[in-house]
Amino acid sequence: MNTQAEPQTLRAEALLFDNDGTLISSMESVTRCWTRWAGEYGITARDFARVELHGRPAAEIVADLLPAERVAAAVARIEELEVSDVAGGVVALPGTLDLLASLPPERWAVVTSATRRLAEARLDEVGIRPKTLIAADDITRGKPDPEPFLLAARTLGVEPARCVVFEDAPAGLAAGRAAGMTTVALTTTHRAAELSADVLVKDLSEVSAQATAGGVAIVRRA
Repeated sequence: MNTQAEPQTLRAEALLFDNDGTLISSMESVTRCWTRWAGEYGITARDFARVELHGRPAAEIVADLLPAERVAAAVARIEELEVSDVAGGVVALPGTLDLLASLPPERWAVVTSATRRLAEARLDEVGIRPKTLIAADDITRGKPDPEPFLLAARTLGVEPARCVVFEDAPAGLAAGRAAGMTTVALTTTHRAAELSADVLVKDLSEVSAQATAGGVAIVRRA
């Protein structure tokens, strides 16, 4: 992991961003909705403690907590709760809007574990409208599997090795590494000691980017 403070430059053809905890924060909304959902389905704090939560699709989390015959309805219910709670429950994290505004639309994608409906609602709440969005609906295996990031690279027409992944969760960083991509970790939701990445930043306010003839030059500012 690189934790040095001096400026450094990465060069890539595409930037792949996780959404929650990387571009935006919906933690207050997530806590409210999952707490209500847990009460409705009889899920305890101990139940939640035994499964990995952050950075994984809701369908996989629910499947770890409930019998198979209850999963479909339970997944639909948590999506309903979260979509209805978007207004006022989502904010852009520091640096997000400035960084995205500096990038050509064809050079970046959002790769999220949320469903497309929920991801678009949250992004729209803060004025982010990506040209390319890879959501839980588009894949068969979620993070930490590399499938979401590999699909994003194919969609953008870029080799995986020429992509840089921005993530706040261990599962997402593991997915990026497994895809053969450079990884940048944000300490927005986890401690630095919990994150394994090529570059470590506090949030996207520590990152700037400039379009080049061959892609994007990304600078981690001191």
